[in-house]
Amino acid sequence: MPINQITPNTLRQFNNKLLETNEYSNLYLKKVNGQISCIFNFAVRYYNLSSNPCKIYERIQGKPKADIQFWTLDEYKKFIESVKDPEYKLAFEILFWTGMRSEELLALTVGDIDLIKKEISISKNYAKLHKEELILTPKTKKSKRIVEIPIALCETIEEYLSHIYDCGKSTRLITASRPTLRVVLNKYAETAGVKQIRIHDLRHSHASLLIEMGFQPLVVADRLGHENIKTTLEVYSHLYPNKQTTVCEKLDALMK
Repeated sequence: MPINQITPNTLRQFNNKLLETNEYSNLYLKKVNGQISCIFNFAVRYYNLSSNPCKIYERIQGKPKADIQFWTLDEYKKFIESVKDPEYKLAFEILFWTGMRSEELLALTVGDIDLIKKEISISKNYAKLHKEELILTPKTKKSKRIVEIPIALCETIEEYLSHIYDCGKSTRLITASRPTLRVVLNKYAETAGVKQIRIHDLRHSHASLLIEMGFQPLVVADRLGHENIKTTLEVYSHLYPNKQTTVCEKLDALMK
């Protein structure tokens, strides 16, 4: 539609169609609406659009608590022990222990990994459009980051690379497709007897593990590549324990 013909009612119908599919989380739909609003704001500012219809239409509110699923460390260990294929096993290990997005994982090349410094450099995204494979730049500055990795993961990667023939710096580390990863994840989750989760929920699993270990939101945000710490708090605030009791105990000790 021409942008100046889109009304608040058009947006309502559009959102209702998305809700009817039952395929998207409320948090994702909130982000979609946010991007649409940005487009209208741009048109108002630079192309004389009379108003932003998103300001009239009440947008979908995100409900991140209901949309987040994750595995505990024990659940993940049960799952990964059941995975036999080396490539899929490495893919799930990287996703769980780094919290990177699946499109970041699929864009990784051997040259992005420094086993001496124990680091992975994340600087690109993988996408597939009309059967054409694309390597794209991340959508935000914060998405470009260096993630430190555990020694055990370094050893897993090193072992995997030793079996790749004619391996160069530009060789893609994981060549499986995202749909295949999802199918394999579900298959081995069933085998291991753990609950079914999405590929993206491995990222949530990593975040919840960091929070359980006591890391502050800023650390989690940097590791996940969130542009704003507000995103981290919106999505994961309910996982942080209530600190009020600890505060009162320390204040009480000072007063005594």
